[in-house]
Amino acid sequence: MAIAGSGSRPLIRLWLLLAVALGPAASSATGLGFEFHHRFSDRVRQWAEARAIPGVWWPEKGAAEYYAALAHHDRALHGRSLADAGGSELTFVDGNATVRLSSLGFLHYAIVALGTPNVTFLVALDTGSDLFWVPCDCLQCAPTEYGNLMFDIYSPSRSSTSQSILCSNSLCDLQNSCPGATSSCPYIVQYLSENTSSSGVLVEDILYLTTEDTTARVVEAPIVFGCGMVQTGSFLRSAAPNGLFGLGMENISVPSILSSKGLTSNSFSMCFGRDGFGRITFGHKGSSDQLETALIIDSRHASYKININGIIVGNSSIDMLFSAIVDSGTSFTYLADPAYTNLAESFDERVQEKRYKADANAGFPFDYCYELSPTQTTISGPKINLKTDGGSGLPVNDPIIVIEIQKMQSIYCLAVLKSTGLNIIGQNFLTGLRVVFDRERLILGWKNFDCYSLENSSNLSVHNSSTTHAAAPAPSTYTQEATKVRSNTAQAPVAVAPSIHSSHFLTSLFLTSLIFSLVIL
Repeated sequence: MAIAGSGSRPLIRLWLLLAVALGPAASSATGLGFEFHHRFSDRVRQWAEARAIPGVWWPEKGAAEYYAALAHHDRALHGRSLADAGGSELTFVDGNATVRLSSLGFLHYAIVALGTPNVTFLVALDTGSDLFWVPCDCLQCAPTEYGNLMFDIYSPSRSSTSQSILCSNSLCDLQNSCPGATSSCPYIVQYLSENTSSSGVLVEDILYLTTEDTTARVVEAPIVFGCGMVQTGSFLRSAAPNGLFGLGMENISVPSILSSKGLTSNSFSMCFGRDGFGRITFGHKGSSDQLETALIIDSRHASYKININGIIVGNSSIDMLFSAIVDSGTSFTYLADPAYTNLAESFDERVQEKRYKADANAGFPFDYCYELSPTQTTISGPKINLKTDGGSGLPVNDPIIVIEIQKMQSIYCLAVLKSTGLNIIGQNFLTGLRVVFDRERLILGWKNFDCYSLENSSNLSVHNSSTTHAAAPAPSTYTQEATKVRSNTAQAPVAVAPSIHSSHFLTSLFLTSLIFSLVIL
């Protein structure tokens, strides 16, 4: 399905021209740098309109065409920087774009392709869990219809490359529940959200990836994932209705499998754009100018846990020591006392607006909210930074959320919830950052990033202890010129350009993303 405006109006690619015309960025010790702006940004639009450039069309900001245009990834430009750096990186075959959907738990989602013939799924990206699962041969799954869209359901019997994972497999955690070593391995995962779980059997099939370079090649990666037959709790209502992509540190996660097969280095990055769009790249090791802190490895269950030595709110520094899990699968940040109270009260002291008192019986999740006047267009809250081990500061670029409580009346809240014990740095505290989960060096890296810019500094050197294998050569079983019918009974291809399909699919969900919900996965 073509998107209106995608080919009927002339567009001028102004990347290199605008990099010069809009002025140089701050120069570095290695040479002069330039700012890059996506071609539909306000600054580019103002520049072009001021010069009355003929034949140039900009989609209206907030319209479907606008988000579809932004979601499209310019592989040639991004690939050139990767080729220069000598990196070996992979992303999903339908593109590395991710999108934050408020109606589906304020989480970042991506499109993945599985099986032969390949079927596409919209999956939530979760660094707080390990298993990748999709709805499969469902006994209890989320509805397949979402507005005018339909979600696919996987079936091992309909994929020629699907294989059962037996109870004798080292990745089978529930071997004690198996009737025999040749039985299919069952799984069940309980999540932090109340009564939320996924269960079924483990299978192996092809996950289609692509190299992040100028000559993109399809990589057919055999991975183990969950055939999710029964979902409960949030998975039936407000989060990950079409699957959850676990990115954790255990052996069964996709990053672990890709590394163990020598397809990527043992690292990946996620970018969380301020506009709701982002990127994910497997094998990305970060850059020399990123800030870093050590991961704290728990022998009972490895996770992306870091130590926080203090919190800076405005010009006030509060010393304290606690650990927190960095979890993209949690909508908002959770802190236990004393960290929660210290942060919230310090923030409250520096806010000018009147405190909003919510009805105690309304189930409103946030404690510190403030009234906005009908004419107010800006919010001047204090800056927040988390001090980490090693001295690096983790900037919190977007600590608040604006909520319309009734027509013409809005409030904003400090988007942090009080926890009874576990500290979680949620997706909202990662906004505006590119975060590198380097599992080889056991560090978390980050830098402020807009998710559209090219990397100015070269990648860090990549050391892969595994044997490196070449990407799967053509022909591939991935059908690049087709996507799949969104049906729970068929996997027949229908001719739709994948880049248009991916952008439109994400855009449609982004624009219907209006329901407020909280998720902890």
